[in-house]
Amino acid sequence: MNYIIAIIGLLVVFGLAYLASNNRRQIKWKPIILMVVIQLILAALLLNTTFGLVIINGFAGVFSKLLEYASSGINFVFGGLANKGEAPFFLTVLLPIVFISVLIGIFQYVKILPFIMRVIGLILSKVNGMGKLESYNAVASAIVGQSEVFITVKKQLGLLPANRLYTLCASAMSTVSMSIVGAYMTMIKPEYVVTALVVNLFGGFIISSIINPYQVDPSEDILEIQDVEKQSFFEMLGEYILDGFKVAIIVGAMLIGFVALMAGIDDLFLMIFGISFQQILGYVFSPFAFIMGVPFSETVRAGGIMATKLVTNEFVAMINLTKIQSGLSARTIGIISVFLVSFANFSSIGIVAGAVKSLNEKQGNTVARFGLKLLYGATLVSVLSAVIVSVVL
Repeated sequence: MNYIIAIIGLLVVFGLAYLASNNRRQIKWKPIILMVVIQLILAALLLNTTFGLVIINGFAGVFSKLLEYASSGINFVFGGLANKGEAPFFLTVLLPIVFISVLIGIFQYVKILPFIMRVIGLILSKVNGMGKLESYNAVASAIVGQSEVFITVKKQLGLLPANRLYTLCASAMSTVSMSIVGAYMTMIKPEYVVTALVVNLFGGFIISSIINPYQVDPSEDILEIQDVEKQSFFEMLGEYILDGFKVAIIVGAMLIGFVALMAGIDDLFLMIFGISFQQILGYVFSPFAFIMGVPFSETVRAGGIMATKLVTNEFVAMINLTKIQSGLSARTIGIISVFLVSFANFSSIGIVAGAVKSLNEKQGNTVARFGLKLLYGATLVSVLSAVIVSVVL
């Protein structure tokens, strides 16, 4: 039965993407089917094999050690702020982003990350039927973040037509930044975080290939990566430390606002209608939870978490998931966890459009115009990833 639901889920996702396609005749189904097969193989490898377990444990072990290192700096500055045994969210989840941001900066500075992103991007371009720029951008988005990635392709932004710009922005919204992966792992299981990172990469190509198909002229498929301004090593460290702290503060501020707002709206709906806003959203999204493979009895609660992620952000949704996961099956937790690992939410429209506009105002306006279509596609990527994972759980 799970396989039948998964097939229905795939057909629904592809159908919804097809309805929004701007050029249905140019859709290349062969690379799309190939990438779905690759997604299934990678998900099964990571979640159902000993080799996958070794990879997951290795990845989780690295981030666990990084969080330990981060805590030494946090304790030095904020030690004694919390009572013994307590783990304030800002200190244990958000502030470690600062240290991981520094490591990303170091690997960028010594040219290791740019090399890795180019190589993986080149390999992916042979599989997905897209250009080198699109493939590189998807990998870079997953490493340096949805805002920072556009700086690396600054030279080409002004030359891109709207269809290629859409694909770049869709990739940025469908993935997550490596700097906050450690924060996710404190709330959901590492195996689901790692699996989502890999599966989303191909999912972004799949949905973009349906919604926004086009042929890249080989003469125009040139990858020019903007070199960062030459800095001394310690200038770079200072910049990435501050950038990481800004991310932690911004996410913290958004959480304060969104969590408080959702609590207020829920209370208002309970007083007026006798049902919370979260429950209403749960009913609206429950059909999507069902086609993702969530057991029918849990679709409303799962749908509420999905909707929360869309209207607020993934952090709020993950916090809510930790509160109710004791009443959910392991299968539902796995499926929803994978769905949550992406930047597909309304606030990301402004973040992506603002990042592009800061580099090229005209192109930033173009992104703002297709912002809702971006969110539509990125959300379908999350649903697709969850459907793929449901097959192997």
